Amino acid sequence: MARIEFAKGVKEDVVPDVRLTRSKDGSNGRAIFYFQNPQALDPEFGEEITGMYLIDEEGEMVTREVKGKFVNGQAEAVEAIYPIKSEKEWDRFMRFMERYAEENGLGFSKA
Repeated sequence: MARIEFAKGVKEDVVPDVRLTRSKDGSNGRAIFYFQNPQALDPEFGEEITGMYLIDEEGEMVTREVKGKFVNGQAEAVEAIYPIKSEKEWDRFMRFMERYAEENGLGFSKA
């Protein structure tokens, strides 16, 4: 059970593209999530985007750094950045991503 939400209690069904960066010493990094045409941007969504919530059996991780991307005045995508500030947070994030990837058929490739 690993899911992403933009409003509490409403699962986002669009699977994002996720890019990871990490410092050489492993002490910090960030995950950049890019959702193309997520349901959270649908006019009939009816909920306010309050952040990005990464939820699994271990609990919840939250970021408020969520931005809409617009093309010709139309909302087309959402980009969210999840900061990772320690090796412990990195390990926790990776456990979430392994669960999320397994449920959604994602793969991992190094750049």
